[in-house]
Amino acid sequence: MVSRMRTRHFAQAKAEGRKISCLTAYDAPTAAIFDEAGIDLLLVGDSAANVVLGQDSTLSITVEEMMTMATAVARATQRAFVVTDLPFGSYEVSPAQALETAARFMKSTGVAAVKIEGGVEIAPTIRTLVDAGIPVMAHIGYTPQSEHALGGYVVQGRGEAAAQLRADALAVQEAGAFAVVLEMVPAGIAGEISRELRIPTIGIGAGPDTDGQVLVWTDAFGLTRGHTPRFARKYADVGAVLLDAARAYLADVESGDFPNESESFGDEK
Repeated sequence: MVSRMRTRHFAQAKAEGRKISCLTAYDAPTAAIFDEAGIDLLLVGDSAANVVLGQDSTLSITVEEMMTMATAVARATQRAFVVTDLPFGSYEVSPAQALETAARFMKSTGVAAVKIEGGVEIAPTIRTLVDAGIPVMAHIGYTPQSEHALGGYVVQGRGEAAAQLRADALAVQEAGAFAVVLEMVPAGIAGEISRELRIPTIGIGAGPDTDGQVLVWTDAFGLTRGHTPRFARKYADVGAVLLDAARAYLADVESGDFPNESESFGDEK
């Protein structure tokens, strides 16, 4: 096992046909657990706006909020490759704006790379960051920061739109991205693109034939309250465990059972 994952390890994994594992992380305790488990890549996703801050979309999260979480995750990891999303509004104006924002993250948080959404139209920005020495993960298909322009939470790349998805994938590869996320696209086209590209593809709701998979950890481990995507397999029900534990604590406090004598300090010096 490598001491620290690097971009070259992802390229090697694709070449050797080894799947890449990725989960989101937003704080030090969970990041440390995922790191210990051997997860290859931890994404400090702007999905934190939804699952951490309780917002309706990713659009409201700020650079400062993302930097706080990215710093915590980077500090907690020893092996995993840590990538952070650049939040909405912090990179779209120009490549220069993107470089300024990405440089802040790289200098201050300890992350190893940044992720930005978009295909052909964002390729010049990816090239600017890569030329400056900043590794970039691209994100195409359903891009949450563009949910209003895309008409909501809908699958992308069906029918004639598959040609644009392929063009986007090729554009971000040629711009220098080290990997690309394919979100909510048909499994068939996701597999075709994965076979065509030199760089790894990381799927989320894109079927089994991408080079790796990513899930929002609260969806995968049962902490999300309410709706979860159909593609998010539930590996545990952490939410139910926490609920039972909180109820047990409540009962012990109300009954006076907590704290007991062994959990209290005596009067002796």
